[in-house]
Amino acid sequence: MASRKVVLLTASCLVLVALLAGGSLWAAGVWKPFGGGTADGVWQERVDLAQAELADSFWNESRGLYDNVSPCIAQLCTDPFNYWWQAHAVDVLVDGYERTGDERYAKLLSGMYDGIAERNAGVYPNDYYDDMEWMALAWLRAYDATKDERYMEVAKLLWEDIKTGWNEEQGGGIAWRKEQLNYKNTPANAPAAILATRLYEHTNDKEELDFATRIYEWQKETLVDPDTGFVWDGINRQGDGLVDKDWKFTYSQGVYIGAAVELYKATGDERYLQDAKKTAAAAINELTSQATGMLPSEGDGDGGLFKGIFVRYLGELIQVDDEPEAWIELLETNAASLWEYGKDSEKARFSNSWAQTPEKAVQLSTQLSAVMLLEQRARLEEREK
Repeated sequence: MASRKVVLLTASCLVLVALLAGGSLWAAGVWKPFGGGTADGVWQERVDLAQAELADSFWNESRGLYDNVSPCIAQLCTDPFNYWWQAHAVDVLVDGYERTGDERYAKLLSGMYDGIAERNAGVYPNDYYDDMEWMALAWLRAYDATKDERYMEVAKLLWEDIKTGWNEEQGGGIAWRKEQLNYKNTPANAPAAILATRLYEHTNDKEELDFATRIYEWQKETLVDPDTGFVWDGINRQGDGLVDKDWKFTYSQGVYIGAAVELYKATGDERYLQDAKKTAAAAINELTSQATGMLPSEGDGDGGLFKGIFVRYLGELIQVDDEPEAWIELLETNAASLWEYGKDSEKARFSNSWAQTPEKAVQLSTQLSAVMLLEQRARLEEREK
């Protein structure tokens, strides 16, 4: 009994020290990483650590949101409200929940459901169609994982708003934002095609599938290089009818791959799978280092999320492609480099570059991308069993 009391006293002291230092139970080592320490593979363990660091260093319980940066730097922690970063944080929580079944992920999802609405003036819609698409996609996945009807309701509410963004400027497509209806881009259209297709799979409403197809065909005709399959960013940004062919981003490739994969799964039409593979090959050729196979650093801020979105949808292609070796190699190469070179020496905190150690302050967008990559690598590890 005496030894038991010593253990309990030591644990209590650790908690007290951590809380007095402004830390958390995670920092005190009292809580195990997400997954409960039951991971049965090296990448499962690594992503558990990364998810735990995300919760420990970024989660703000009083707000029901993740802070923008860690360590917290004055008002930069909470302002501005990066709505679309929070959407991808929801996605990352769903990744963890689907992989482990750990109810702590579900608890954080419930907290975010309220926190996002409260920070967004009590509602979910905003002025940017692409932002609402990221949010709807994330909550639809959360519904699939938890069966919480609130999440489906939010996804459908946002979808009704998103559909109003379609107009015939530039021959069709969904606008980027409500105040600029004649500017159309990939981030507002390819995710919409993914969302419409997934909603069709839930409702069997053919109108949703028809709309997804219409969005996809506009995207392909307008913003995809017909020769290479490389995806351009947008058209008519400056009111001149020109395509931004010099804006070469990983996430533009990712969401187009995702749209093609979803339509392939919904229809069985082989053309969509071939489109996805063509764009994936173009992305590797255009954006990765030919010497190392590494994806580029696309900066911090919003750019910190880009690679994570790309690897998420490349992972979806791997699941349906009979010859996924090139895509698997890319994920394995980047994940190995991230863990060896792109991680802090003491914590599972990561850099914008997956080949360089991070700065002291890490932005949420950057941490989320790294967790997305690690979740995909853990998924591959499970596939290899």
